[in-house]
Amino acid sequence: MKPIRLLPLVLLMAACQTEKQPTRTAVTYPETRRDTTVSTDYFGTQVGDPYRWLEDDTAAEVADWVERQNAVTFDYLKQIPFREQAQQRLTELWNYEKVSAPFRRGDRYFFFRNDGLQNQSVLYVQASLDAEPEVLLDPNNLSDDGTVALSNLEISKDGQQMAYALSRSGSDWQEIYVMDVASKEKRDDAVQWAKFTGIAWKDNGFYYSRYDAPTEGKEFSQTNQFHKVYYHKIGTPQANDQLVYEDPQHAQRTHGVYLTEDERFLILSSSEGTSGNSLYVRDLDKGQSGFTPMVTDFENDHSVVDAINGKLLVLTNYQAPNNRLVLVDPAQPTPDQWKDLVPESEAVLESASTVGGKLFLSYMEDAHTRVYQYATTGQREREIELPSIGTASGFGGRAEDKDLFYTFTSFTFPPTVYRYDLTTGESTLFRKPDVPFDPEQYETQQVFFNSKDGTRVPMFIVYRKGLERNGDNPALLYSYGGFNIALTPSFSPANLMWIDQGGVYALANLRGGSEYGEAWHKGGMLDKKQNVFDDFIGAAEYLIQEKYTSSGKLAIRGGSNGGLLIGAVMTQRPDLFQVAIPQVGVMDMLRYHKFTIGWAWGVEYGVADSSQAEFENLYRYSPLHNLKPGTEYPATLVTTADHDDRVVPAHSFKFISALQTAQAGEAPVLIRIETKAGHGAGKPTSKQIEEYADLWSFAWYNMGVDPFAKDSTEHIQLQ
Repeated sequence: MKPIRLLPLVLLMAACQTEKQPTRTAVTYPETRRDTTVSTDYFGTQVGDPYRWLEDDTAAEVADWVERQNAVTFDYLKQIPFREQAQQRLTELWNYEKVSAPFRRGDRYFFFRNDGLQNQSVLYVQASLDAEPEVLLDPNNLSDDGTVALSNLEISKDGQQMAYALSRSGSDWQEIYVMDVASKEKRDDAVQWAKFTGIAWKDNGFYYSRYDAPTEGKEFSQTNQFHKVYYHKIGTPQANDQLVYEDPQHAQRTHGVYLTEDERFLILSSSEGTSGNSLYVRDLDKGQSGFTPMVTDFENDHSVVDAINGKLLVLTNYQAPNNRLVLVDPAQPTPDQWKDLVPESEAVLESASTVGGKLFLSYMEDAHTRVYQYATTGQREREIELPSIGTASGFGGRAEDKDLFYTFTSFTFPPTVYRYDLTTGESTLFRKPDVPFDPEQYETQQVFFNSKDGTRVPMFIVYRKGLERNGDNPALLYSYGGFNIALTPSFSPANLMWIDQGGVYALANLRGGSEYGEAWHKGGMLDKKQNVFDDFIGAAEYLIQEKYTSSGKLAIRGGSNGGLLIGAVMTQRPDLFQVAIPQVGVMDMLRYHKFTIGWAWGVEYGVADSSQAEFENLYRYSPLHNLKPGTEYPATLVTTADHDDRVVPAHSFKFISALQTAQAGEAPVLIRIETKAGHGAGKPTSKQIEEYADLWSFAWYNMGVDPFAKDSTEHIQLQ
């Protein structure tokens, strides 16, 4: 890495500020009512909330506002001269066969396939790996527009029955149904109002988690409380489902259960937020009716991988920020009795699985994957040779398996399935997609830069070979930075189009994620959240300093917690970016906990009502509350969806209303509100292509670049 040179950075920033930008015609925004009477007292500080009326997602006035905002936005997007070209090219790149790794249940194999442009992937079954695959469930037949998605499934151990969950229009709410695999006939069973649930088969039924039915009309905004675990017996109505666990003393906890492969141990995991969980066990072979506590606090993360010779194999970060693997005696399951099987190391232990009497441990080193095979005694046997630096996933299977399947991907390596022989340790190509591009034409770099406080932060940079680092390349910087989630190399047709048209794509691994374990996570949460924003600003400054791009050609994008990230950095450094794309973002940090599952994020962010210190910290960076009238903000395209019941659309509604009022520059600040869509999961292919075409077109257009011109650096006149 080249050291950061402050003087060239200052000169470059000055050059960007004086660079002549194309002229724009001002956008006329819809009028948005401001209510000056609404405010809240936070420990002596009165905070106005003039757009709180936009929180009422079923109000006619809000529906009218949505319609008027969308009309302005889509009228603007239609004026972009290359928008249709972008959608056409994106469709071409997206149109390749996508096939998942197969998995076995009983004597059957199951896998997903998408022929290229199908809105939803199709579930197939085959009697053997050489047999002709048959369609088991095609979600595309469940709706005309592809907005009904298969969100979860579990097949019984003998491969005879399948429980599957459907999500409509992107909502987190799920409906669970049952199918006989051999006949492909749907049974009469139907479970409603499941949410944040797994499916765990046992005997002639399954365990699942749900909430009570919400108030009619408030399904997508009402606070989710009193999560419960049930057992559903096949062939009986949901009203007869057996209550397995509830906690009426703690409304804001979630609960889920799962089984070890031998179906002896039922594991109960409860959480008060998005990190940290308690753990309980029930020995079904001994006829236990209650749960024995293993961990009762919520200070660390733990999960039971499987059972080995009557002992529980647990992956935990208790006394191990980078995670370790321990053996637990169910008769003495408390942490003081845990025995290390695989101790903590410098690399982060991401996941563990048991297959064919072996352990497979996936580690993360500098935000990419390394996988090792271990004996069940804890001795490392070999490393699985991966094609290159990237992300490997899968490595699941059953105790009797002799091989397993895994998927490998990177920025320029489409998801490819490999078959791994447990005896020889050899990986052979099983399924490779045929994508219409030449990966040899692209280059990926991993660089490291120093953040504001001196912390060393990694970033991947991808571009076409031969790129001239002249400070004039359109660049897209993406990140997340939170909830212990790591961003690792993966393939995206949308990002490929950006790069293919001469752009630079950068992914920064900010604090708040799990790239370097729990310490990295804690370095970007609660009162340390500003570190995340500083890391991102440092990434942008690095790209500019090293002349990959300039502030006049830099677009930034993030979704959900990443949408918060974009909202925060564009309010803190509006001069640094040309285009901002905050998607389904958490923009009102003072009230996020009052909607659906928002309360669960308190462990990550803090809660404004809880203490003056937490209020002041949140108020300091909350995107909604840090917009300043008379400021020139970047061209901004906010995105949200009407069925987003994870981060309710009111966040984006209120933010864009305040931004349109505050904007002093000519750059457009618009909102794109998707209908029959949610937080992102299960979004149909057609909607994804349309959305990315709009996002990239908006970004290029506001950089003054026509990426489809013969000279890809050709500047255009903005209308």
